[in-house]
Amino acid sequence: MKSDLKRLKHSQVEIQFELDEQEFNIFVDKALEHLKKHTKMDGFRPGTVPKGILEKKIGNENILMEAGDLAVKDIYTKYVITNNLEPVGNPDVKIKKIAKDNPFEFTVTVAVLPEITLPNYQEIAGKTKIADVSVTDQEIKEALDYVQKSRAKFTTLDRAAAVKDFVEITYVNPHINSGKEVRDRFILGEGGFMKDFEDHVIGMKAGEEKQFKAKFPENTPNKALAGEESEFIVKMISVQSMELLALNDEFAKQLGAFDSLTALKVNMKEGITQEKQQNEKHRARTEMVEKIGAKISFDLPETMVAYERERLLEDLKNQVAHSFKLAFEEYLKSIKKTEEEIKASFMLEAQKRIKNFLVLRAVGKAEKVEVGSEELQEEVNRQLRKYPKEQADKIDIGQLKEYSKDVLMNEKIFQILEKFSRNA
Repeated sequence: MKSDLKRLKHSQVEIQFELDEQEFNIFVDKALEHLKKHTKMDGFRPGTVPKGILEKKIGNENILMEAGDLAVKDIYTKYVITNNLEPVGNPDVKIKKIAKDNPFEFTVTVAVLPEITLPNYQEIAGKTKIADVSVTDQEIKEALDYVQKSRAKFTTLDRAAAVKDFVEITYVNPHINSGKEVRDRFILGEGGFMKDFEDHVIGMKAGEEKQFKAKFPENTPNKALAGEESEFIVKMISVQSMELLALNDEFAKQLGAFDSLTALKVNMKEGITQEKQQNEKHRARTEMVEKIGAKISFDLPETMVAYERERLLEDLKNQVAHSFKLAFEEYLKSIKKTEEEIKASFMLEAQKRIKNFLVLRAVGKAEKVEVGSEELQEEVNRQLRKYPKEQADKIDIGQLKEYSKDVLMNEKIFQILEKFSRNA
């Protein structure tokens, strides 16, 4: 068998294969054996149809196509393994020559993971430091205020809404939730809604409906609406006073295993500290990988970038639906863009993410990082415990294993990079 590999742009390869007549005839015989087992003819038991009769029934063209399929799968798979190629996505196969008692020629074009020559990643990681974090008294106070409000006592009021009241409303706006009614609850005057809107709500009583124009703030997520006036129809459902419980030892005891307000504050400080440490660790890890990647130049597989762009688009669609309460088509109209334009805008972010993934993977190979079967199963079980049984039973275990393996691999690689940072 002859083969020739040509490297193309965007981390693609084209491999040309040629089997001589004898090599291809081996697959013709295999094709006949396979077809014999699956061909039914009157007067013959399955698998006993004579070769000559079988060839006439099936036809030479069908036998050749079956032989070609078998040859492509066998030869391509063995070539990939022997040459340590790592294909991405499905190969594009083109048959160049196929005929009885002749050589068989075909080409395969496929994206592969690029070969990456790493810089001195240990030195780069060593220069990236994880900063110490601290928690201020103000941050603890804000956390306490949040908990205090979540435990507040609410009393329905028979009067007009005023600042500091807790109100429940419904509203309709053509740019929000596709113009469908939205229900919301917030404390007046605390920024739960845009100020211009809240100013109109102040003074409304339960059952009252009001139509007015309010201006969207400049920092609204939908840039097309920033600073624009829009019409709202609002109905007041209820006006309630909010009585806050005193922040004392008794309050702390009601929350759980705290014997004093001091103990609650200590616990909150620990929680905020852990969150800040996680954020700082994530920042430093991202910095390490990006600095290593800045020293390397390689082609990114287009199929991986395209997949990541699709994933980013799906994330945006979910965000628009849940956070903005808006149909995606309406969102596109409001920002005057098409879905393809949005997807195109994700190109740089998708490329960055794929490059970081490939760089991290290359470090893992250099450090010979592996995930054992036992620790993988433990991680799979840990992930499954997050779901109710009825949901867990529907999860694709194969996909979950791949995801869990990636999680464990990435954590191990980052821990190695952090070790270089700590030892520098």
